[in-house]
Amino acid sequence: MTTAPAPVDAFVAGLPKCELHLHIEGTLEPALKFALAQRGGIALPYADESALRAAYDFHDLPGFLAVYYEGMSVLRTEQDFYDLAAAYAAKAHSQNVRYAEIFFDPQAHTARGVAFDTVVRGLTRALDDAERATGFRGRLVMCFLRDFQAEFAMATLVQSLPYKEWIVGVGLDSDEAGNPPVKFREVFARARAEGYRLTMHCDVDQENSTEHIRQVVEEIGADRIDHGVNALEDPALLARIRERGLGLTVCPISNAHVTDGMKAAEIRALLDADVKVTVNSDDPAYFPGYVAENLAALRGPAELSDTDLVRLQRNAIEISWAAPAVREEFLAELAAYAENAGR
Repeated sequence: MTTAPAPVDAFVAGLPKCELHLHIEGTLEPALKFALAQRGGIALPYADESALRAAYDFHDLPGFLAVYYEGMSVLRTEQDFYDLAAAYAAKAHSQNVRYAEIFFDPQAHTARGVAFDTVVRGLTRALDDAERATGFRGRLVMCFLRDFQAEFAMATLVQSLPYKEWIVGVGLDSDEAGNPPVKFREVFARARAEGYRLTMHCDVDQENSTEHIRQVVEEIGADRIDHGVNALEDPALLARIRERGLGLTVCPISNAHVTDGMKAAEIRALLDADVKVTVNSDDPAYFPGYVAENLAALRGPAELSDTDLVRLQRNAIEISWAAPAVREEFLAELAAYAENAGR
């Protein structure tokens, strides 16, 4: 399913933003994909960018993942990963994203012969260059692919340890069916012991959704939950999430592509329940719309006031793993923006 991005109003455009649920491989726009394929001598099964866009016609999570993983074939060299992250950093800066925690999927690359070092050095070098050039700060969160074995995840965790200074946390993504969080209990326990922060995807409207969220909260002890709106179906579970101050990183436009809608009412309910919910873009090359478009799309259906929009950004930086100085700088800028806008 493809839709035109929502028009972005002036308040949303100027709002300082923090993004916590963004897959860097999901920012691979068709133009860049064709450019990388040409540079690498890779033949793509599409005549042009329009034909590639037309292939982004999926209606559930497995359908999306099939297209998503196929797209990674053009990412082979350190420069490829550099160009991918540099393109996102430029786009994020243009949308007043001040800070982002960016997922990457090393197993999707190492499993096809790309070295871990190649991936992480390309991404990190691009983010360092972007920070020097524009002030945009991006930090990496390494995700494990849940449809692989836990042993592969553990090996990848060990492989990451020499690069800990560049990776702020670990996550879990890919196909949730038959792959509950507890499958990776030991991996996440080791990650915590190594000093990583923890988050996990609990995708929307999956089989056993609330049970998976419960596992993340009670058995894994994660610091955040990615997606997670099905927590509303269990008031006691929702209360535990609120009491622990756990954040939920929701993605309205991607919800509309793989479920029955943006889940605007649910996001509104989470906000009203004082859960630290945030709005993010997920895989914006595939679900058309970066974080500004997600906020704009949600604004009307969720009845978000300007004050609500500011609150969403405050939630994001408060549940982020940013350094204290970065948080303070962001919150000061956010407060000044709200005051200057008369809110």
